[in-house]
Amino acid sequence: MKTELLDASGLARAAELLRSGGLVAIPTETVYGLGANGLDESAVARIFEVKGRPQDNPLILHVAAAEDLTKWCRDIPAAAWTLTERFWPGPLTLVLKKRPAVPLRVTAGLDTVAMRCPDHPLTREVLRRAALPVAAPSANLSGKPSTTTAQHCIHDLWGKVEAILDGGPCRVGVESTILDLSVFPPRVLRPGGVTLEQLRALLPETELDPGLVKPGETPKAPGMKYRHYSPQAEVRLLRGEKERIDDYVNSLPDEGTAVLCFAGEEGRFPGKRTLAYGREDAPETLAAGLFDSLRALDTPEVKLICAMCPSEEGVGRAVVNRLKKAAGGKITCL
Repeated sequence: MKTELLDASGLARAAELLRSGGLVAIPTETVYGLGANGLDESAVARIFEVKGRPQDNPLILHVAAAEDLTKWCRDIPAAAWTLTERFWPGPLTLVLKKRPAVPLRVTAGLDTVAMRCPDHPLTREVLRRAALPVAAPSANLSGKPSTTTAQHCIHDLWGKVEAILDGGPCRVGVESTILDLSVFPPRVLRPGGVTLEQLRALLPETELDPGLVKPGETPKAPGMKYRHYSPQAEVRLLRGEKERIDDYVNSLPDEGTAVLCFAGEEGRFPGKRTLAYGREDAPETLAAGLFDSLRALDTPEVKLICAMCPSEEGVGRAVVNRLKKAAGGKITCL
């Protein structure tokens, strides 16, 4: 398949491809998404095929504006409008009761649908021109680190999709927060660019879901059930006193070991390949640099990645969530 690389001059073409059943990698403020017409079951099925995505992993529908919720959702609580007024367009996905027009293939058979209005001018204009909801998981091969640049999308998807829309690097760098408003109290199913603290400022009763999905159970949102965000190498997420971490990492063989560390700490691990993914005191920089750094270390010579674990405050909670999934759900405490 021939893949077109589009820029800001190709928005009409991107919308045309989506309307005709094509797949287009689209930029958002979080990560790039692999977009398809969310009302076209054949197009949606291609998303799962191209990504190698499990069929019971639901997708997010992206819309151009908050008022579009009434077209695809029912029984919308007042809290949804409070949140969209504050955070849309932005990195917040809301799980709501779906209308029959939303295909069950999008929702993995559930009667709820995840909805988001992305904060990227190119993609919002594509959504406006296409005049339809766009189903879009992250534009990476399933299980691998998410894509935050067009080059990442080219690496994973070239020759497999109709087009890639280059909108520059993603500002937030981790996927959206997913909040389930189909239950009470509301539950954060996946931490992301909107923090738990920000949500509780508006909805104090908001809870954090433990993220435990039983075998055979369909998750209500993406990112809850399967191993995600993983390079080929084993990832060990390290937490503890710096001296103990230093002793542990430096006892490992130099060959094949890489360290994903905080800015300014590269010298702590002599002989090891080190890469800083952001500042420890600025979790938003860790989020922005996480996936690009994991991809940079995803090379045949790297067999083990030791990743420094930040504090689980603010957007740091989302960073730890992604790193923990890359590490098979484990944190190594030293």
